[in-house]
Amino acid sequence: MAAPLASEDYRVQSMPDVSPPWWNLGHTSWFFAKNVLEPHAGYRFENPGLEYALNSYYETHGARLERHRRGLVSRPTTDEVLAFRSDVDERMQVLLGGEVGGRLAFLVETGLQHEQQHQELMVTEIKHILGTNPPALRRAYSEPQMLEAAGPQALEWLACDGGVRTIGAKEEEWAWDNERPRHRVFCEPFEMASRLVTVGEFAEFVDAGGYRDPLLWLANGWAWVQEDRVRAPLYWEQRDGASVTAWTLGGLRRLDPCEPVAHVSFYEADAYANWRARELGDGSRLPSEREWEVAALEHGFTPAAGNFLEDAALHPRPARAGATLQQAAGDLWEWTTSHYEAYPGYRPFDGALMEYNGKFMDNQRVLRGGSCATPRDHVRPSYRNFWPASTQFQFTGLRLARSR
Repeated sequence: MAAPLASEDYRVQSMPDVSPPWWNLGHTSWFFAKNVLEPHAGYRFENPGLEYALNSYYETHGARLERHRRGLVSRPTTDEVLAFRSDVDERMQVLLGGEVGGRLAFLVETGLQHEQQHQELMVTEIKHILGTNPPALRRAYSEPQMLEAAGPQALEWLACDGGVRTIGAKEEEWAWDNERPRHRVFCEPFEMASRLVTVGEFAEFVDAGGYRDPLLWLANGWAWVQEDRVRAPLYWEQRDGASVTAWTLGGLRRLDPCEPVAHVSFYEADAYANWRARELGDGSRLPSEREWEVAALEHGFTPAAGNFLEDAALHPRPARAGATLQQAAGDLWEWTTSHYEAYPGYRPFDGALMEYNGKFMDNQRVLRGGSCATPRDHVRPSYRNFWPASTQFQFTGLRLARSR
């Protein structure tokens, strides 16, 4: 994944939420070194600077480089990080050559799942790093995606029964602690849109002055729009006053009205839903995460048919006829109205991994489904992603729901 980058790309941090590639490469190996090799193979950091620089947010593991400073340091060098990564990989191969079970097996699996999360992060961060360059200096990360000859798929409303349902990860499968325990929830009868909102549909909201109408926005969202002067989804670029192109990992391309709209914040998703409900009177809104999971279980969650990292498109594709709940697995993470909080009876992972999820259950919104940058075998219907409501740089989109 790092191979297409120039050496200079490794050190850039285009905003505080974006880590430079050198750090992602080092941190994923730090996770194995600190949480697997240290307690199970007696590993010790020969270079204390690596231990300090590559810790993310683990207070129990000591002092660390502040997140916003990762792009401001020249040490550790990229070569030092790559050498550290190779050393950790070799030590892990030796460890995995022996008996692996119990706590060790759990930690190894957690480390692999953690690295998959950073694969997605690195793709989205590379997109932001390269896209922040002035247009005259931009270079694409990958080959341009071929445009698909696909007409617009009509939006249909899929009925979902209400009542008491059970959601959450099954005990027999590996899952993050925030997906458990399985528990009962109640839903009023509702309907879920068959596909994601498209570029063409969102462009109507933009052209109708949606970003200038305070009645559509939450107070914090309106303040964000005004302070950051947001006028369109991230990466949309205007010519003659109209948004006609967007920056992608394959370079600049014309907006395709049939593709799902990407890189929208929760605030934008919510404002669009409010606008559509007002314009069409159809009761459109964003779903809660419990509604999203119930719909995925009832109407189909099929990663095998989804657009994921392995497909190498690195861009959302138009909906295709066939499956009832289209694009539920892959393409874009879907915003829900749900605040990120613990399930009833929640128990965090043991030890330092207690810091992985639980302490972030504050001021975040839940997203579901996976994206075109997510590894295919990383997601499941119970998977809970979470980001602050103003986040745009992730592959985020929206699906509508409405009450019956």
